[in-house]
Amino acid sequence: MLLLNRRRFLQVGSLASAATLMPKFLKAFEKGQLVPPGNKVLVVIQLSGGNDGLNTVIPYRNDIYYKMRPALGIKREAALSLTDDWGLHPSFTGLKSLYDDGSMGILNSVGYPNPDRSHFRSMDIWHTGSESKDFWNTGWIGRYLDAQCKGCDKPTQALEIDDTLSLAMKGESAKGLAFVDPNRLYNTSNGNYFKDLLNAHKAHDEEHNNVDYLYKTMAETISSATYIQQQFKTYKSKETYPNTALGRDMKVISELIMSDINTKVYYVSHGSFDTHVGQQKQQERLFQQLDEAVSVFAQDLKKNNRFQDVMVMTFSEFGRRVGQNASGGTDHGTANNMFLIGGGLQKKGMLNEGADLTDLQDGDLKYKVDFKSVYATLLNKWLSADDKAILQQQYGYLDFI
Repeated sequence: MLLLNRRRFLQVGSLASAATLMPKFLKAFEKGQLVPPGNKVLVVIQLSGGNDGLNTVIPYRNDIYYKMRPALGIKREAALSLTDDWGLHPSFTGLKSLYDDGSMGILNSVGYPNPDRSHFRSMDIWHTGSESKDFWNTGWIGRYLDAQCKGCDKPTQALEIDDTLSLAMKGESAKGLAFVDPNRLYNTSNGNYFKDLLNAHKAHDEEHNNVDYLYKTMAETISSATYIQQQFKTYKSKETYPNTALGRDMKVISELIMSDINTKVYYVSHGSFDTHVGQQKQQERLFQQLDEAVSVFAQDLKKNNRFQDVMVMTFSEFGRRVGQNASGGTDHGTANNMFLIGGGLQKKGMLNEGADLTDLQDGDLKYKVDFKSVYATLLNKWLSADDKAILQQQYGYLDFI
């Protein structure tokens, strides 16, 4: 009977995977501890695959740019003007409006020392907030959860809108929760199969306490999924979000933010931006989706007086090479740009100098801003956390908030 129960339990799949992440976090929802007005929220948008920053923020007066990208360079007349020397990709009409009204800042030449051009390794470095020589198994947001939960009966909440949890969200003792749709989580967890499985389960002796723990975790998820779904229903957006994966994800995040659930960090991914071949069309399509989703999201927050309490941060694991390749694309590079969007920005527009094409390292951009300084600034100034303890050393703060 025990073997049968074990086999049946393995069928729980993503439900059990999500459940083991943060049962205390879910149970905390049931206590009705909603955040007070003014709660600061961080929304991280991961541009997976290595977005090409030079065709994102375009040096449209720079002859080197067009010489290195004779076919791939964005024409000056097509770019959306930011300054006399820099323009935004033409797909970003909505983001340009946010830039113009002071709701968006652009950080250029962001990276880290001794960059790695491997997708997996560089993403791990960004996820963990480590130096490139170090290999950590906890993420920067996960360690934030660890730090915030010391001496309290529940962790600080973090949600990822995805089927799997990113390394960035995994702490030593606390982790974020990953799911795609609160309604789907509710329907799955409250199905007869799982209820019957729980009812059929009998307590085992100490030798099998791991099995008992898994059943207990599943029971907590089933009971808590109901509450999440109820909170999710408290606000339904009146805005028309695009019918894309990112559009649907941003709608879920917006409706959860507006329900005032005690969640401090939301995480979502978009891509792939790995444009070795046929970059122009692929990047244009992905940028259009990003622009539409974030523009409606910002509008939704503004209409509901939450925009000043939400900060959106975009990042990619690396940029691309300055020169185009022979396949209508670009290869793995180093430094890149980041967008910061929200009503709480203290400094807007171009936050630093654009990429310097006259000072390259083996055909790549040199980083000028360590991404861990961005993390430190957000942790300290936005989330009121001990950034030095979380990042395990002190990084300088930036002045965008």
